[in-house]
Amino acid sequence: MGLTPTKTIWMNGEFVPWKEANVHVLTHTLHYGLGVFEGIRCYRTSKGPAVFRLRDHMERMENSAKLVGMKLPYSTDELVKATKETIRANEIDECYIRPIAFYGYGVMGLNPKGSPVNVAIAVWPWGTYLGEEGLERGIRAKISPWIRIHPRILPPQAKLVANYANSIFAKVDALESGYDEAILLNLDGYVAEGPGENVFMVKNGELFSPPVSSGALVGITRDSIIKIARDEGIKFEERNFKPEELYAADEAFFTGTAAEVTPIREVDGKPIGDGKRGPLTEKLQRIFFNAVRGKESKYESWLDYVESTTPP
Repeated sequence: MGLTPTKTIWMNGEFVPWKEANVHVLTHTLHYGLGVFEGIRCYRTSKGPAVFRLRDHMERMENSAKLVGMKLPYSTDELVKATKETIRANEIDECYIRPIAFYGYGVMGLNPKGSPVNVAIAVWPWGTYLGEEGLERGIRAKISPWIRIHPRILPPQAKLVANYANSIFAKVDALESGYDEAILLNLDGYVAEGPGENVFMVKNGELFSPPVSSGALVGITRDSIIKIARDEGIKFEERNFKPEELYAADEAFFTGTAAEVTPIREVDGKPIGDGKRGPLTEKLQRIFFNAVRGKESKYESWLDYVESTTPP
């Protein structure tokens, strides 16, 4: 999934040309993985580009940094402003946004003290993570042999760079096994999440998702779908469930900034429900995409509009 370069990247308060946005080979986070990041999307709307729940994402990044003892050199307000400026500078009206904070060049060894905390924000065009076709037909997933990280090992509630080695192993195993995506269990054998997505299942018209205690990230898209479901009178319960319950579900889907709302049509070769996108999934998906594109006034507060990206 290649990158499509844009003009410039915001790095430590300045704009740097895309090809010059580099770091030293002895950057601390490159060696030890202690960095935090976010994934955010900006959507094209009738009022211009709008970033979906921008402040919520930046507050989560700040919380991730606090969880791992990293002090960000910029406030949430400054990062929100910088994100909009980066979108405008690149004259783009729909994009994926990647803010990252990492320990830079300065010291080597496990203690990062003495290394500066660097912050960068990049934007680029990026389609649906699991494929446009997957949004309609659904994707094939498998239960991963890799276990979701436990809170006593690494903090799963931080979007920590190091955590995603766990996700990479699960993703690559799924692809090499002929599937589109993985589903990770926790140490107790309950469904936790995908490598980069939260998991939902539907049974008898009721919606379920694993609790945070399972090791699942507190997903912002997940939270949005829960709010939409409750607004639509759909009963939702946060609870643990095992793969056997997922196999027997009427519907299942992933949520996430990259994956958006992607149906799961099959797990471990077993069709979920009718083996296609179910009606409740389709309804939630439709409302979500209307919301992010400014077509649902009820969810207008989720959108942070960016001023014109076209120079006067």
